[in-house]
Amino acid sequence: METAEYTIIYGVELQNLASAALVRLGVENQQAGDAAKVLTLADMMGVHTHGVGRVLSYGERLKIGGINAKAQFDMTEMAPALAVLDGDNGLGPAVGMKALNSAMAMAETTGIACVLVHGSNHFGPVAPYAWLAAEQGFASFICSNATTTIAPTGGKQARLGNNPLGFGFPAPGGDPVILDMAMSVAARARIRNAAAAGQQIPEGWATDSQGLPTTDPAAALRGFLLPLGGYKGYGLSLCVDLLAGVLANAAYLTHVKSWVDAPGSAQDLGHSFILIDTRKLMPATRLADRMTDFASILHETPPVNAEMPVMLPGEREMRSLNNARQDGIRLDGALVEKLRAIAQS
Repeated sequence: METAEYTIIYGVELQNLASAALVRLGVENQQAGDAAKVLTLADMMGVHTHGVGRVLSYGERLKIGGINAKAQFDMTEMAPALAVLDGDNGLGPAVGMKALNSAMAMAETTGIACVLVHGSNHFGPVAPYAWLAAEQGFASFICSNATTTIAPTGGKQARLGNNPLGFGFPAPGGDPVILDMAMSVAARARIRNAAAAGQQIPEGWATDSQGLPTTDPAAALRGFLLPLGGYKGYGLSLCVDLLAGVLANAAYLTHVKSWVDAPGSAQDLGHSFILIDTRKLMPATRLADRMTDFASILHETPPVNAEMPVMLPGEREMRSLNNARQDGIRLDGALVEKLRAIAQS
């Protein structure tokens, strides 16, 4: 179904379209397909800010060499359950899928495995990786560092990224529990939207360029995002950077290049994929019973507002995913046409 404003498109078609567009941009078939899978799952989960629209921004950097379209991934096994992946400045979601699949393969033998990544780029949201792992019976902790947008507590210059982290827990026979979060109280995109609409932003979202709290979105865009929980969010962001940046031998803190200010430069982002094979811990039926009981205890919590029942992390995304499988994905029609134009160029 299509109108001038939007298009309804199903997952397989969208994944094939995004993959074809990436191939036209010079990406190898397997890597293009892997990246398209992550981005399509993001759209199916309702995370459109990290969906196939990213093909356009990735494409801009692919064209000028900021992302290596011909990346050759290099995996080095450091120990039976530990490996380091050099992404060769490749397409972030393709690098992420390589790391995820490698970590699952190792964890299937060792029970738990960790793949640290350097030489990567923006790898999309965490949720698709956590979901893919959970579908295979793996619990996961996945994180990445990012371009600096957050000042350390007490500081007035950005030193840390809005570094995302996520957890995934399989629930055999049901939807997994998935937490996918970044470190800021609000995403920068929401501040840009407020500025475009001429609206103020709530207190506690951001500071101005001097590190002072502001409700002016224009001042906030010149300043810094505030981490959730104050110094606790600062500490979480810092620890993600130590794991995915320092230990992975990737860039960290201000060494990470901005793809906005330096689109032709390699970012050298780092990621971490830690997987646990839950099948080594208990039979799937036992885990299913425990996860069902766990969810029930939370769902049965009396809500403050009867119209807003208690939900598990990722529950909205899982509902969106299930709906998208049945009814398709509603996307901006202009975006779909741009992807088709690239794919057919």
